[in-house]
Amino acid sequence: MRQISQPSYHHGNLRRAIVDAALQAIAESGPAGWSLRELARRAGVSHAAPAHHFGDKQGLLTAVAAEGFAMFADALEAAADDVWEVGVAYIRFGIDHRPYFEVMFRPELYRTDDPSVRTGRERAAGMLVTSTRWLSPGPEHDRMTTMAAWSLVHGFTSLWLSGALPESADGDPEALARSMIRLVLGAMRTGSGGRGLAPG
Repeated sequence: MRQISQPSYHHGNLRRAIVDAALQAIAESGPAGWSLRELARRAGVSHAAPAHHFGDKQGLLTAVAAEGFAMFADALEAAADDVWEVGVAYIRFGIDHRPYFEVMFRPELYRTDDPSVRTGRERAAGMLVTSTRWLSPGPEHDRMTTMAAWSLVHGFTSLWLSGALPESADGDPEALARSMIRLVLGAMRTGSGGRGLAPG
């Protein structure tokens, strides 16, 4: 039997190869700077393969978002015993998994009603709500409190990734994040009186 020179993929590996190629492309040029045809060349698959598996670019980015939100929720849940560390886990995920992060919070890029996206996003949102509830002075302030804490950790992550913070050059993002979270959210907790469980 003759050797087949082209890479041999079964269905699952081909899908994985395309997603991995998309993540690499996003890391290099953002979520908009490439086409499915370019992605197929990068992955070493036929030009029709991405469309066959994902339909279009939005479908592929939906798969990236779904995978990202599942990983993100896992990371937040792993830190659930210490509410300070939930914020640190948020920042760590964004920095360590930048291609996912750049897609997940751009809902115009993917299908937000996709069941896998929705499941992961709801798990992650549930962790943020649960973790910030102890900061809130009362149920009527829960939403604003969650938004304030979310804005803090998401803003820090975005500033770090963009290089806007001088510390981004050679600082330790986790150490800085941990100090910032304790300073700002700790002050919020003290000022509001808080409620619920104390941080770990």
